[in-house]
Parts: sequence; structure tokens; C-alpha cells
Amino acid sequence: MEQADFTSSLGRRFKESEKITDMQSITANLLAILFSLFMLQTGSCKDRGEGGKKTVELQQQLDQRIPGWMERYEVPGLTIAVIKNGETSWSGAYGFADLENQTRMKPETVCRVESISKSVTALGVMKLVEMGAIQLDAPVYQYLKSWEFPESNFDTDKVTIRHLLSHSSGLSLGTIGLEYAPQEEKPSLRESLTREVKFVQEPGKSFIYSNVGFNLLELIIEDVSGRSFSEFMKEEVLLPLDMENANYEWRNDFPTLDPNGHKLSGEPVPAYVYSEKGAGGLFANVEDIARFVGAGMLNDAYSSENILTQNSISELYSPVIDVAGIYSLVADHYGLGHFIETLPNGQKAVFGGGQGNGWMTHFHLVPETGEGIVILTNSSRSWPLISHILSDWAEWNGFGSVGMGIITKATTVLWILILLTMAGLFFQWVRIIRDFLEEKRQFDLQIKNYTAAQFILLAMFLIMTSVLIWSMTREYQMINSIFPGVSGWLMSTIFLASMLSIFMALMPKTEREIQGNG
Repeated sequence: MEQADFTSSLGRRFKESEKITDMQSITANLLAILFSLFMLQTGSCKDRGEGGKKTVELQQQLDQRIPGWMERYEVPGLTIAVIKNGETSWSGAYGFADLENQTRMKPETVCRVESISKSVTALGVMKLVEMGAIQLDAPVYQYLKSWEFPESNFDTDKVTIRHLLSHSSGLSLGTIGLEYAPQEEKPSLRESLTREVKFVQEPGKSFIYSNVGFNLLELIIEDVSGRSFSEFMKEEVLLPLDMENANYEWRNDFPTLDPNGHKLSGEPVPAYVYSEKGAGGLFANVEDIARFVGAGMLNDAYSSENILTQNSISELYSPVIDVAGIYSLVADHYGLGHFIETLPNGQKAVFGGGQGNGWMTHFHLVPETGEGIVILTNSSRSWPLISHILSDWAEWNGFGSVGMGIITKATTVLWILILLTMAGLFFQWVRIIRDFLEEKRQFDLQIKNYTAAQFILLAMFLIMTSVLIWSMTREYQMINSIFPGVSGWLMSTIFLASMLSIFMALMPKTEREIQGNG
């Protein structure tokens, strides 16, 4: 498809798109099982030595595939950077930053990078460790000067910096969706922490993904350094890494900032900020994040001018705790601000990603080879697209596959199951209608006459209907981001199954038909 045709079609489809109905959470277990079963345009290109030709060929392949994937998943804009030997070898952009005004995406476009912020924040914490200002295994309370833990049923004195960095502190995820317009008055960091800090288990027990933990690290950086978090990160991390456009503070003069994300429905999301910054407040363009990724290599690409020593970088990538839940489908461990997986070839890969209202981002790197990739998108529908790109990148570099690649495989399995289920439902509906017309079934509203099988069918109807109603009242569900498009069909399938259940319960076979079959 020509680029002009693609952009025209994409813009038209987004204007006509309707909001995808939220899927019910009960399907999460089914989808997790599917995951487990399946476990058995362009920017500048710079040739760099032996890898130059490979990067050009990868760029050409992605140029051919990305526009089609974007159209399939209705993702308006994307920027990408490929890192070889610790250096950005290619950065590019596709689609639109602003659909309404037809503003094109550029590699320089500043985006919300959401939870990639955590990985960058982890560098700031490690910088304080190298300065001798904090220790990873020291209790957090001894570094807090302007705030203290609220009362808890758990021993907060046991919480360490390492716990916070590895999502093993026992803190809850925190409230999602507390967004503010950039100039709007918002709670202070300390007010937010007083509201959000809630322990749900003992520190160090297991992995619980927590935005609150990284926002608490933000406070520790401020209290220990005597500087604002944004100032410390800019002076000690962002500028030394030449992340010139990156900032944890909103700026009205961000270069090329086009502040629209896009919801699952395609509806634009105006610029917003959080009252906290450490967990998800970073603004940057794809080239900024590529420099961050490049600085995390441990092969010959490591430079003595790096802001951290190789030992500190290795510490970031050292497994602290096994990941749990849905995260275990794409990663093996969590280190300090980074997910960790073992590739099929035995090498270690580390990654991080972010998801916010209208934004999805991801980076992946293999520290021992110097290879990396960054993908930033302005849509909540981007996980399958990111999965496709990561799979191509991993295959091209000989890594075999990456955990995130399972999303596209699971999507295929889900489509097959939906088609098979739809076919089964269709034939069952045909049988019921035929039996009714032939008077082999009749309505029976007398509950006292119902058999155990009819009560089971009624229970199935009530469960499926309740879940559907619950799902439809939710503004957002993760499952719709993982499987945009497919989730709507899955919901339709469950709706048809629930209707079939109630009709079978209310229209049992006649006594004569039962005796005849007997």
C-alpha cells in the first residue's frame, strides 16, 4: 500500500471508528491460558560498520510492514529507533501525531513515555548509590526527611530501596487515571503519597507491580539530594545522556510536541500530567529514549563517559524477584527498574514499557550484544503492533523471539477459538429453532418443573450477562489493549452463548421428544 493511500485510509477510519466495547475481566484467565499454551515514514539511516547493511535491510522490511499493521490496529502514529552497538543506527516515524490537523509524526516528536519513566528513574537512584548518598539494602525510612509512612499493619521499617526498585515492597499498584491538565492545580507529591501508600503484603514477599513505589523513590531522590526530582534527573541523568528534549516537567515550549494520545475508540486525548513523576511522568522523543537504551549496554559499546559504572548497570539487570501474574507470560524476572527475560539463544534481554491514557511505549535491549529498539505510539491499541515489530527485530538479529511476541500468536489462537465457537453456536441455534418449529421444544416458565440441567443453564446465563454488563460499564480494561478488535468479537461470542443458555433453559425438549430419544 502506498504511504499516501495508507494515511488517507487511516485518517478516514479513525473519524468513522466507534468505541470498542470493554471486555469482561472473566476472560482474563482464559487469555492467560492461551498465552501459556502458545509459549510451548521513515527517518534517517546511518550505516555503522558491519551492521550498516543489516540495519538498512531491517528498515526496509519495517517500512513495508508497519503501515499495514498500523492500519489493521488503527494506530495513528508511531516513532521507532533501532540501536546497534550502543548507537542509534536508524530512527523513523509513521502516521500522524494529530489526525484532525493531519500533523505527521516525526522522530523528534515529544511523547508521553509513561512507565519507561521507571527505568530512567532507576538510573537516578543508582546515581545516588554511586555518590554514596544511599544504599540499596538500607531501610527507606532513614532517607525520608519531609514525609513518613502512614500507619500500617505491616512492618514498614523493613522496606528497602531495592524493594521499591524491584516492585517487591508490598505496596499496592496505586490509583490509575488521576490525570490533570498541565496548568491545573494538583496535589503535591507528599499529599499524593499520603493518599496512595498502602501495603498489601510484607515487603520482599513477592512481585506486585507498584506505581506508588517509584513515586516514593521520587521523594527519596528529593529528600536526599536537596533538589527537586525533575532538577536532579535533568542534571544528573537526562543532560549527561544527551536526552536534550526529555523532561519530567511539562513544558509549553516542547519542540514538535503534538499532545494528543488516542483511546481505544480513536478519540483524541489532550495533554495531561500526573501529580507524581517518578513512575510515569517523563516526556521524551524516541531518539532521547534510544540514547538511554544505548547507555545501558555492557559490551564494547560501554563508554567510560557513561553516567554509571558497568557494575551499577549490571546491578540494574540482576534478577531480584520472579515476576507474577500476566507479567510472567512475557518476562522471567524483575531487576531494578527493568524486566528481564532469557532469550531462546540463552542471552539476557531487558526491557520496559509504558501504558497510559492514549499512549503505549516500549524498549528492548540485549546488553551483551549492543542491540536495542525503542517504539513509541500515541494509541491505546498498540500492543499487537509493538509485538509484531519486536518479533521482526528479534528474528532479524538472531535472538529467535522475545516474550512480547506472544501477543500476536495468542491473537491468532483467539481468532481460531472465536470462529470455532461461533460455528458451534450457529449450529446449536439452528437446532433449537428447528426443534421449536417441529414442536420438539416448548416454552416452560414454571420453575418448579425445571431440571438440574435447566438451572445450570440459567446460572450460566446470569454469570455471563453479569460479566458483560460489568464490562460495559468500565472505561478501560487491559484486555482490550492487548487484543483490540478481537475483544469486540469475543464479547459478541459470549453474548450469543448467554442468549443460547437462556433459550435452552426456557425451551426444554418436550416429554414426548425425551421419551422418543430414550
